[in-house]
Parts: sequence; structure tokens; C-alpha cells
Amino acid sequence: MTVFGLNAIDFAIVVAFVAFVLYLGWRASRRTKTTEDFFVAGRRLGKVYQFFLNLGTSTNADQAVVVSREVYRQGVGGMWIQYLVLFLTPFYWFTTAFFRRVRLVTIGDFFTERFKSRFLGAAFAVFTLFMAFLGNGAGYMVAAKTMMALTPKPAAKYTVQERQSVDLFNEYRALQVKADKTALDPAETARLAELGERQKKGELKAFISYTDSVTIYLIYTVIVAVYTMMGGFLAAAITDVLQGILLTTFSLMLIPIALQRVGGFAGLHAAVPDYMFRLFGSSATSEYAWYTILAMVLANLVSIIAVATGMQTAGSAKNETTARVGMIGGMFFKRFIMIFWALTGLLAIALYSGRLHDPDLIWGHMTVDLLFPGAIGLMMAGVLSAKMSSLAGSSVSYSALFIRNLYQPFVKPKSDRHLLNVGRAAIAVTLVGGVGVALFIGNLLDMFKYFISLPAIFGAAIWLGFLWRRVTKPAVIAQVVICFAVYAFIPNVFQSLDWARTRPGYLLETRARTATITTPAVREDVEAGRAAAIGQIISKEHVSPPEGIFFEKVARSDPKDPASPKVGIGRFHAEIWVLSWCGIDFAGFSKAQLSAVRFAFDALFPFLLLFLFSAFTRPVPKADLDRFFAKVHTAVQPTPEAEARALRQAVEHYEEIEARKLRPGSSWEIMKPRLVDVIGFAGCWVLVGVIVFLLWLMVNIR
Repeated sequence: MTVFGLNAIDFAIVVAFVAFVLYLGWRASRRTKTTEDFFVAGRRLGKVYQFFLNLGTSTNADQAVVVSREVYRQGVGGMWIQYLVLFLTPFYWFTTAFFRRVRLVTIGDFFTERFKSRFLGAAFAVFTLFMAFLGNGAGYMVAAKTMMALTPKPAAKYTVQERQSVDLFNEYRALQVKADKTALDPAETARLAELGERQKKGELKAFISYTDSVTIYLIYTVIVAVYTMMGGFLAAAITDVLQGILLTTFSLMLIPIALQRVGGFAGLHAAVPDYMFRLFGSSATSEYAWYTILAMVLANLVSIIAVATGMQTAGSAKNETTARVGMIGGMFFKRFIMIFWALTGLLAIALYSGRLHDPDLIWGHMTVDLLFPGAIGLMMAGVLSAKMSSLAGSSVSYSALFIRNLYQPFVKPKSDRHLLNVGRAAIAVTLVGGVGVALFIGNLLDMFKYFISLPAIFGAAIWLGFLWRRVTKPAVIAQVVICFAVYAFIPNVFQSLDWARTRPGYLLETRARTATITTPAVREDVEAGRAAAIGQIISKEHVSPPEGIFFEKVARSDPKDPASPKVGIGRFHAEIWVLSWCGIDFAGFSKAQLSAVRFAFDALFPFLLLFLFSAFTRPVPKADLDRFFAKVHTAVQPTPEAEARALRQAVEHYEEIEARKLRPGSSWEIMKPRLVDVIGFAGCWVLVGVIVFLLWLMVNIR
């Protein structure tokens, strides 16, 4: 018996999960009476809730899908699209303390108080709500694409158009396999090129699904909205305990069965080329060379402090020690389970290499292929919970931003009850906005490349706002406007305008590159006659086709006509465009090098602007800065009375704080390190080394 294409057991498990989550949300609503309860859980969460809250708010099912799909495309090096956050984790030891000590609710509040600018607080809120639509859209896409893979339509029920799409994909795959074994004749070469152009445009499908993505989006929205609107941030924290357990389960359950099917780790290495096990790819075989990863780390380091949930997860803790321990514990546990996401991607290569038209479908396809009724339902609950946990916390953060930085500053004082109702409506709006985004963006990787760079627009100002007195309000406003134009406005406008997408100067491509790779032969090499036995050292040519320099892709407007005009597809890289004004010729760059240049620009350009503009503009008055930094440098106290005394003492005797600075009298607010800071930061780097060792161990087991 099936229900909506699912086995009745699986359907029952999903329904039971949803019902229990809604029950937990209702229970939390009974303890949510004020806006402080709703937005920061009354600032009373302990270490256990903090652990699961940080794990849940930072972990999405779409991250697991992106890691596995990039490993499927690129090898283990592809996991750095997400795993680069490993090297950022130690810095949370400091940012969490900043956020808890500043005693605010939203990052918009930070801009309002630090720079005495309601405009900047409102601008950050608007920007973050825009990002919320992107983030929520990614979550909806994961739910829908997983369901698509779990509910394939039988071939006998295909429409004529659907059958044609599948037949073309099978023809494309057959020609690719043949090209690997022997030279194609001219007609076959032309046909392969035509089908390749159609594949770029998403016209080819490996299978057709029963699933209507819009219906899934709407059902998902209702579930998350109901329990989040009832209990706010406390509901997110309570449900994250259950969802953290399910998250771990869904990350692990595919691996034992997949390993058994491919013949264990020995079979995995026999089926997957050796270069795909390299932790750091080369520019010849991967889009993620070591320098690309370094540039992405820098861009993400600037961005992490601008994540909307950071202020509230830290602010909901009882004190800064609880906030720090919960943050570091939750984040490192996430880094650990990401190793299993990468292994899932490697197993997908061994099982399905080249057979899926959309790598985003890997997780769902593996689920329906490997698991049995009951386990499939548990997997679906895990995937749903992984996104719901982050969506709940982030939705409350977005609601707080709207209330505190866009609504309250511009209306007459309102009661807590009124503000709670408006906040709940804001949650619904952000969730529905994500549905709109999901309908227009079809590729998860496109979204994640936005997430790495866009928060840097405000991230640089937040870092300097905490560390440097001299950064000014006019400098931040100018930097935000310019960076928004380069990082968001131009890329989106140019990719939607025909004159830009067809302008020859914007359709430049890199030169094709051919690299000879020495690697142990895999099973496919033996079958193709390139080696006598698995493991024999052979040389293979790896051809990297031309890549778009300014546009993500450049393709023929008519795939059937190789002489038809070219057109730009995907994001327009305004960063590369700006650098080209300096006379740099990017034609000889690889895709990895282009990405490295772009992300390094995203990381450094905002700081350059802030230092430049701050040198010629007036800073915030000293008295206001003293009050702000007095809070930042004063530890959280156990009672409200002790808090008031400590803050009053810090403001009245600011010279005591000044004496604790690394450079007393300077504009830099960097304090002499305490023992707890040194031990915590160093300990985090030890944990980074442990995780890297475990990852190295995983790819070297045979």
C-alpha cells in the first residue's frame, strides 16, 4: 500500500515525526510570554540546549546534499564548498563572547548602537531578510528534490515530452561512455556537443518524478511556521534535541549498505579514480585547489560574523561560558558528521557515476535504491528535521530583525502581545518568500556560492566595529553600498538582461586545458582496455573545457547549431569584471584560479573601502564608544543587579578597561589575552587537527 507514492510505513513515520514536533512547539508556547522569551528564550538556556541549538541552527539538509553532490562531481576536494568552515570554527570562541557580552538581541541592534545609526540597523535587517529568502529557498529545494528521487514515475506513464527528455539523457550518457573508450566519428562528436549544450540548459532528465515541488514547498512552510510561531526561539531549542538525533541518523544510515554493495573500502577504491580521494584537488582536475579553498576560507571568515542567528544563539545562553561551550561543541560535532556526507558522495560515484542528470538528487536516489520501507521514512524525517531545525531558529532571528530594526523604530510604542503577533506574521512572510526563491533557482550550488560572499558586505563592518574604534558610520554606509552593487546588484541584473548575456566582451572563456594524470587504474579503465588490472599505474588525459570568465557558463543559444551565437548563463562575476579593468588577462586561468581570485576579492575589498573612507570621515563620539566597548569588555553577571553594577563600574572607570588593552591608548580594541582565551582558541585548533586527521583516515582506508 502506498500513500502519495510512499510506502504506508514510511508515510506513517513522517506523519508521526511532524505531529511530535508540533506538540513540542505547543509545549514551548506555554513558556513564551514576552518578546525576550520569544526572541532569545529568556536568556536562560544551558549547555545541553546550547549544544543542540547551535548544531541545529547551523546544519541544513541542503548542506549534506551540496557536500555529497560536489564530491560526486569533483571528488573529496569538492567537499570544501562546505567544509572550509572547519578552519573558521576556532574564531567562534571570540565571536560568541562578543555577541553574548554586547547584550543585544539582533545584529541590526549592533549597527544601531555601535554606529548610532538606525539606518544601518534597518539596512542590515533588509539585507538579511533578502538572504533569508535564499536560505529558506535552499531548504525547500532539498525537501522537494529528495521527494522527487523517492517517488519516481514508471516509464510506462511518461508523457511524450518526458520520454524524449529521458531518451536524450540516455543517448548523451551513451555517447560519453563511448567517447571514453574510442574516438567518435564527426556526426557523433557533433551530436555529443549538441546534447552537452542541452544538458547545460537542464533539458535532459535521468528520470521523471510524481512529485509536485510546489505542493511540497507549501506543506513544508505550514509545518515549520506552526511550531515556530507558537514557541519562538525556545521551541527551536527544544525541538533541536530531537532533530539533532535524527540529523546524525540520516548522516550515517546510507553508508553501511552502500559500502556492502560496492565491496567495502577496497571496492570503493577500485571503482573511484585515485585523484578523487585527494583532500586538496589540483587546478587540473578540481574546482577546489588549495588556493581556492584558502580564498573561500577568507571570504567566509569575513561573512560568519554577519549570520543573523549568531547574536541570538549566543544571547540565549545563561552566560558567556555556556554560550562558548555550546557553540564550539555543536559546531565541531557538525564538522565530524560532515565526514560522512563526503563518504556518501564517494560511494555515489562508485554506484552511479554519470547516471544522474542532476547531482542534487544523489541523496534521495541513494535512499530509494539502498534502503527498505521504514528506513526510508526515517531518512525522510531526518532530512526534514535537518532543515526544520535551522529554519526554525533562523526564522525567529529574521522576525526579531524585522520587529526591532524595521518596525519598532518607526511606530509608536506597542505592547509585547502586539509585537509577538507581528513577529509571528514576519516568520510566515520569510518562509513564504523562500518558496518564491525556490521556484526560480534550480541549482543548490548556485545558492551556496551566494552565501559565501554576500554576508561579507556587512561582515567586514561588524569585525572592525568590534575591534577598531576609528571605523565610521559614513565609511560603513559607503562600503555597504559599493559592495552590494558589486556582489549582488550587478551579478543579478546582468544575468537577467539580454544585452549583457549576449555582449561578446562578457562571453570570454578560458582556454581549454589538457593535463596528463598518473593514477592507479579503476574497474572502468580495465573494462575500457586502458589497463590490464585494477591498480595498475596508468596515464590518463584530463581535458578541462573552456570556462566562462565573467558568466558562470557560456553556451550556444541553439544547441543544434554549432554556429549559433553564444549566450551567458548563471551568475555574472562582477568581481572578475572589476579586476579586468586593471588589464588582467584571465583567459589562461583555470576555473579553480578564477574562483580563488573572486573569493579573495570578496574578502579583502570591503576592508580596503572601510579603511579608506574612515580616514576621511568623523567617528562616533568618544562617550558613546566608551559605553559600547564597556559592555563588550565586561563579563556577563549572574543576576540583573550584578549586571547593572558591573556595567556602571565599567563606564565610570573606563581607564581600567583601557589599561587591559594590548595597546593602551590606541584605536584598536584588542585586549591582552586571558588564559581562558588562549586555552580555548588553541584547543579549538587541536580539534581542527583531529577532524582533518579523521578525514585523511577515511579517504585512505582500503
